[in-house]
Amino acid sequence: MKTLLTAACLLAVAPLATAALDEAALAKLGKELTPLGGERAANADGSIPEWTGGVKAPAGYKVGDHHPDPFADDKPLYTVTPENQGNYAGKLTAGHLALLKAYPDYKLVVYPTHRSASVPARIEEATRKIASTAHLVHDGAGVEGALIGTPFPIPQNGLEVIWNHLLRYRGDAVARYISQAAPQRNGGFSLVTFEDESWFNYHRPDVTPETLDNVIIYFKQTVTGPARLAGSILLAHETLDQVKEPRRAWTYNAGQRRVRRAPNIAYDTPGTASDGMRTTDQFDMFNGAPDRYDWELVGKKEMIVPYNSYKLHSRDVKYADILKPLHINQDLARYELHRVWVVDAKLKPGKSHQYARRTFYVDEDSWQVLAVDQYDTRGQLWRVSEAHCINYYEVPAFWSTLEVHMDLQVGRYLAIGLDNEGRMYDFSIKRTARDYSPDSLRREGVR
Repeated sequence: MKTLLTAACLLAVAPLATAALDEAALAKLGKELTPLGGERAANADGSIPEWTGGVKAPAGYKVGDHHPDPFADDKPLYTVTPENQGNYAGKLTAGHLALLKAYPDYKLVVYPTHRSASVPARIEEATRKIASTAHLVHDGAGVEGALIGTPFPIPQNGLEVIWNHLLRYRGDAVARYISQAAPQRNGGFSLVTFEDESWFNYHRPDVTPETLDNVIIYFKQTVTGPARLAGSILLAHETLDQVKEPRRAWTYNAGQRRVRRAPNIAYDTPGTASDGMRTTDQFDMFNGAPDRYDWELVGKKEMIVPYNSYKLHSRDVKYADILKPLHINQDLARYELHRVWVVDAKLKPGKSHQYARRTFYVDEDSWQVLAVDQYDTRGQLWRVSEAHCINYYEVPAFWSTLEVHMDLQVGRYLAIGLDNEGRMYDFSIKRTARDYSPDSLRREGVR
């Protein structure tokens, strides 16, 4: 069986090919293609099954629970190790091959594939509606003609794939209670705790181009521990047309009790309390303006990627069970074979960034970036990132429960999103744009 979109799978596509989709292509959505543009059919040997609508919540699940594993009875198909990795090299990212070479105990435990990603019907309907109107503007630094849905379900270039990730559905609004750790080489770690919340303005059911006001996400991140960092707050308004207006950002400094504009919270500025282990635009695997890179759509491939990572999300697992020397506990990580879009980003001449090249592996079913290989200015592989994702049944939305950013050059890693010992995400919060104003930040900072 040949896969759909064969030309895109075999050829590098021109970076900004923007030909309008014809009715024949659009008619495939919800038929040969899933409502968000993935190939509905199984692959040739059935190792990737047909998409049938995503996973349903297991019996007994209640909103507010840590999400139970619907695939807990699965047995591993095989384990990729440093000794046998050559047998699977064609389905492994460059980053995973490097990790297998660097760490003798590293492994990828591969399970049966389940295409568990799903979104509400209104997101599917909006995707079909905007597929013929969405288009890139300002050399790909912005999008017009799109609201609510995935803008480019049948992508024609790498920037369209990345914008699908930036505009993928993660709920209408969410409050998260998460921890972050950057273990030392011996495995010792201390936690940084956050309360963050996002109001996804782009996905509001009643949003219009006027009420969008060019803001796709309102985001607020409060550090709650340790005591020396507690009280610091970051506020950001993420924009859809980033030439018309770049990201707006402010910080509240608890020590000074002052709110300041923060125009440098972008690109390769170090991430909050990350011990220098990630850049700002690595949060959520990639965020912000894409204007410093040339984006090449390499094509679609069947690859072994993290997926359905319910063990890493389990309430029965402690942070110390996950955080081990050099890398997380790979016995708790789950990998599956999935079709992913491969996008290679290379730094534009005259632009600056710590990463001269980044290769993204993007899930065809959810548009979630699942893995990234990041290269330094010498062309050497530097950091490898993974998004370990689950379906949040109550939304539904497929999103990371844990991000891991591994530094091959220093032998350390950053884990962000740890939630096993904390409260579960709250997707029921009600917010307005006024809750994300600089004045609201001042009020919150002095409580």
